[in-house]
Amino acid sequence: MNIKQKRTLIIAAVIIVALLIIWIAFGGHIFTRTQVLVEKKDELFPDMVQKEWVNKFIWGLDLSLVISVITIFMGSILFYLFRDKKKSAELS
Repeated sequence: MNIKQKRTLIIAAVIIVALLIIWIAFGGHIFTRTQVLVEKKDELFPDMVQKEWVNKFIWGLDLSLVISVITIFMGSILFYLFRDKKKSAELS
């Protein structure tokens, strides 16, 4: 394993760990959401509650997994392309 392959593995691992940290920071939801249901109380009638959809992006596990699979795929391609061609020719 040469230096370029090591860098590729390290960068892919850092990206995947960062994705998991972001997912946990957003609350650990399974599905990505673009809107959230919020309850708003009326000022005049405190017993009256209205539910309203608010545009808010929440990172989900599904988005993290898609990006992780793409990272693993690209990392494996780069790992293969950065191999030492001289050593592999000697082994054959």
